[in-house]
Amino acid sequence: MAVPQPKPLAGVAAVRRLARGCWSAFWDYETPKVVVVRNRRLGVLYRSVQLLILLYFVWYVFLVQKSYQDRETGPESSIISKVKGVTTSEYKVWDVEEYVKPPEGGSVFSIITRIETTPFQTLGTCPESIRVPNATCHSDDDCAAGELDMLGNGPRTGRCLPYYHGSARTCEVSGWCPVEDGASVSQFLGRMAPNFTILIKNSIHYPKFHFSKGNIASRKDDYLKHCTFDEASDLYCPIFKLGFIVEQAGENFSEIAYKGGVIGVIINWDCDLDLPASECNPKYSFRRLDPKHVPASSGYNFRFAKYYQINGTTTRTLIKAYGIRIDIIVHGQAGRFSLIPTVINLATALTSIGVGSFLCDWILLTFMNKNKVYSHKKFDKQMDTLDQSAGQRVLASEPPQQNSMLPDPKGLAQL
Repeated sequence: MAVPQPKPLAGVAAVRRLARGCWSAFWDYETPKVVVVRNRRLGVLYRSVQLLILLYFVWYVFLVQKSYQDRETGPESSIISKVKGVTTSEYKVWDVEEYVKPPEGGSVFSIITRIETTPFQTLGTCPESIRVPNATCHSDDDCAAGELDMLGNGPRTGRCLPYYHGSARTCEVSGWCPVEDGASVSQFLGRMAPNFTILIKNSIHYPKFHFSKGNIASRKDDYLKHCTFDEASDLYCPIFKLGFIVEQAGENFSEIAYKGGVIGVIINWDCDLDLPASECNPKYSFRRLDPKHVPASSGYNFRFAKYYQINGTTTRTLIKAYGIRIDIIVHGQAGRFSLIPTVINLATALTSIGVGSFLCDWILLTFMNKNKVYSHKKFDKQMDTLDQSAGQRVLASEPPQQNSMLPDPKGLAQL
């Protein structure tokens, strides 16, 4: 006696049907179907979107951005600077060797315009600066011996002494005495500083395109000895007056000379190498870089000292220098025609034009009154002729079934 086989579960059968459907759909091929919709508003929208996309690629991408070029950013750059000029203060004459730091002439240098000097400092003991936190005292008990403040001028000795001037008292320290604010003398060097000349020699190189150029005219005469920079007539004479640089940065010279500041000289080399090399020219711009409107960090100053011997005792002059720091910044980019970016951007442009079709199809199938009719016309499934013939052969192989009810030809005609 045969054992009855269990029937497959309904869920398993459904999963199998779904798998067959997915497998069959995987081998389907979809081809676009053209449906002409005679609607003026939709047609105007379609052509407008295409026109906007075309204008964007022609005008912005190709003409403005020059996307048909291969590009290189950040040129290799070399900078040599040299300052010339003489000025005076209340006590002496200053030349380049004294007011330019550092003297090597690189891309960053400072021109001293005011100094506060503390002369004849020697190692010893003296009252601490009143500017140091917790330096004031009333008695020796307020000054702990050996205590060291990182913002001060040396370790404390444990004594409380009268300050250099006024009725205040501060703790005594061991260090270079007298301290800076107790005996400093101010000198202003900025009277002749606006007439200082600065030579900025710059050369750039784009290794990808094997292109090099400098910002000085190729002339054999003593052209640089008699010229100053002028964007219209002397573009390749990079000799700038300090007053001109400060003015172009939008600053007041007297104010920045007294408090100090940082000014950037920006040299931009944007070169279209499809044009002659003479069309690749430097463009200069100037702006202040330090935050002058922030009271806590406005201005620019630094300290250095000069040492000498007096009667066998090491002595120094401490100098707090205020000045104008010049930062020379070079940047730019170069481009030359290349087939690869041209083809890529053309393909992107042609593909993007299809956005108009996508937008209009969405409007047509979503918001139009006859959207269902358009959907039926646009999406259609056709069975391949091979599949149809195979289906006919399967039907022909099946035995005809007897039907007791004969069809009525008139009834079929009525349907």
